[in-house]
Amino acid sequence: MPHQPPAWFAWRPGSHLAPADAPRAPLLAADSWLVEDGRVRFLAGHRARFQAACRAAGAGPGLDVAGFLDQVAGRLPRTGAWFPRVELLGAGRPVLGLRLRPAPARRAQVRLMPWYGPDPRTCPRRKGPDLDALAALRARARQEGADDYLLTAPGGLAVEATTATLLWWDGGRLCLPAPHLPVLPGITAAWITARATRLGVPLTPRPARPADLSGHEVWLVNALHGIRPVTAWPHTPYRAGPAPRAALWQQAWQDAARPLPAPQAAARP
Repeated sequence: MPHQPPAWFAWRPGSHLAPADAPRAPLLAADSWLVEDGRVRFLAGHRARFQAACRAAGAGPGLDVAGFLDQVAGRLPRTGAWFPRVELLGAGRPVLGLRLRPAPARRAQVRLMPWYGPDPRTCPRRKGPDLDALAALRARARQEGADDYLLTAPGGLAVEATTATLLWWDGGRLCLPAPHLPVLPGITAAWITARATRLGVPLTPRPARPADLSGHEVWLVNALHGIRPVTAWPHTPYRAGPAPRAALWQQAWQDAARPLPAPQAAARP
């Protein structure tokens, strides 16, 4: 078997990353992105989102989040497919770490079901604290013949999936959930909306219920899969619309990958 690198690296603020055992502590903030043969998409966006999440979680300047992220980029493998996760863990004294994970299987399409039960999220605009609860809900969706659940707000408005941002097309307009809804700021979604603006595609934030999406081209988008059109709505009367735009936009997402930054020398311990 090929040698597998250590799965978790602890950050020594102002110094370097070292292999370690991950502490058993609450996950306060996290971010992940896909790395394929040393190429990555929108790393600056993931970096900025994680830094904001750490600030929101109360991480002080002594943790040196920027220095940590510089070292993370140098630690990532330049061959193979990986889905690393940067983490802020802890309670009283939080710590930063890198969880190095092989990329899970990726799919080009998705079967989606609405979820009308209690919202499992406690921090919907910060990635990290709710990941375990969302994973459990996603596992339940798979038991019911879907790939993911579409979360809904009170009143039944569609919000997002457990792992992805919701986008859909209405004629020539690209639609997204209304801005007042509790949605995680999506890095892939931000790239899509910026590209749409450059191409002159009208963007329309609007409230929508799952039934309003029936017959439309609906996408779930995230850093692992890119753009996945919804091809089925199991156990619902809703119809998956054709997705003529998805392949072209997915190819543009594929083409957006850039080489990882060159490794930076660690500070002397």
